[in-house]
Amino acid sequence: MSHPQQPMAPPQGNIYTALLAGGVVLLVVHTLGRFVYTPLLPYFISDGILTTEQGAAIATWNYLGYLLGALLAVRWHSIPQIRIILPLALLAHSITTLGQTQLEQPAVLGITRCLNGIANGIVFVQAPALILEWLVSRNRAALSGLVYLGVGVGLLLSSILVSTTRDWLEGPARWWPAALASLPLVWWGGRQLVRLDIPNSVHTSTDRSAAGNALLTRASLPLFLSYAGAGLGYILPMTFLPLLASLSLPKGHWLTGGSWLIVALATIPSAWLWNYLGSKLGDLPALRLNFMVQLTGVLAAVFLNGPVGIICCGILVGGTFLGTVLLTQRIGRALQPHQGPRLSAALIALYGLAQIAGPWLTKYWLSRGGTLTEAFSIGAVALAVGLAFSLMTSLPKSG
Repeated sequence: MSHPQQPMAPPQGNIYTALLAGGVVLLVVHTLGRFVYTPLLPYFISDGILTTEQGAAIATWNYLGYLLGALLAVRWHSIPQIRIILPLALLAHSITTLGQTQLEQPAVLGITRCLNGIANGIVFVQAPALILEWLVSRNRAALSGLVYLGVGVGLLLSSILVSTTRDWLEGPARWWPAALASLPLVWWGGRQLVRLDIPNSVHTSTDRSAAGNALLTRASLPLFLSYAGAGLGYILPMTFLPLLASLSLPKGHWLTGGSWLIVALATIPSAWLWNYLGSKLGDLPALRLNFMVQLTGVLAAVFLNGPVGIICCGILVGGTFLGTVLLTQRIGRALQPHQGPRLSAALIALYGLAQIAGPWLTKYWLSRGGTLTEAFSIGAVALAVGLAFSLMTSLPKSG
């Protein structure tokens, strides 16, 4: 008597090599490419090549690029397209990161940061999507969230690279450590990802279902709006926390550089933590708890003066923002089954759109005579709105 064959589980080493490769490319584009700007910004200002307002404007250009990259990933969401576009995006990241080491003019740097952001947006969508489809074909989709551990490790690496070279590099040369660290990591991670073997049936069914289903429905709209609030809410401390420390604390205070180290250390276990809480509490209750913790962190920066507020903000925001991403992606898949990479791209595009508003509103507030501490209130309001919409979200009843 014959029995139907079950899919053969791949060797554990293959699975963790794929997850490591995904984590490595996210580390490169999202931390050494994007968030390394956060601890570098106070030094660029002290070097005299940027003002606070120019720094906020350049951050906005980078986030605009991130949005454009995510929108391109919505268009190029099939596995064959990802295999072509992903290596090109990694190459674009490497070129623009190297280019930043030679640029002092704020306008040219802003354009370069925009191009770097486009590469970041594409890779941040396509690399996890490619790995998820590969894991789905092997019945191991539950492991897909581990790819985001690379972001936490990357934040720690970016903190180390900036703090250890701050006294002997100046101006655009401060980009060199991140640029040199990126090149071998991009080469190795990209090679591993394009070699992943995904059966044609996986991406064929994904493309067919994506073409026939709307992403934005009455059930999913509150989740999308909640995610927009999260994007605006977290981006202010993740862009300006070290600058807030340098402006509000005595010159040379350890939190000018140390605040980013706190964020990095809090981020490293966060993907595992919120994955665990989602499995124990349910993804939707865990997401609501995530919003409350993150909101508390931003409010701490607004209302607790001095080091206590900055430390609390670093721990609570650093320890939650990746959880927002993981939990929202999983809830979205429960609301919109079989949407595949297209769903991930759409959510990240909305997240990116909300992030653009953060630095722009900060720049506007500062130009009107406001303080950076007051600008953090914008993030608190956004997270409160995100929490409210998460309470309006409901999952379909099973059975």
